[in-house]
Amino acid sequence: MAATQVHAQATEQKKPDNPPKCANIKEGKFVRPNYPEEIWYMTIKDNVQTEYFNNGKDYIKSTLVFIDDCNYKAIVMEKSDKNAPAQIGDVFNNKIVATQDNLLKVNTKIEGTQFDMVYVKVK
Repeated sequence: MAATQVHAQATEQKKPDNPPKCANIKEGKFVRPNYPEEIWYMTIKDNVQTEYFNNGKDYIKSTLVFIDDCNYKAIVMEKSDKNAPAQIGDVFNNKIVATQDNLLKVNTKIEGTQFDMVYVKVK
């Protein structure tokens, strides 16, 4: 009985990639679902992640260090807004927990706090 309940729950969701297509994070432009690009978008190229805010006027640039295909650290190297909560030298530990088509779900940990982010790869 328990096995049928688990199976029924699994089929209600769209099927995520199995295994996750973690390489999708290594290069491209990303936005968040239901979030205007003017407020936030991110680019990744050559292991440099740049997050843009405020119509692209402000940014946070991080170096990416890949531990394996699905785990990487983002180390904040530069930022334009002195009031942004991220500080130079901060290390975010990221794990890609699921992918589906152009969607990526990333679990981020910093200093005992963790949260999940969903990104849409747009190019």
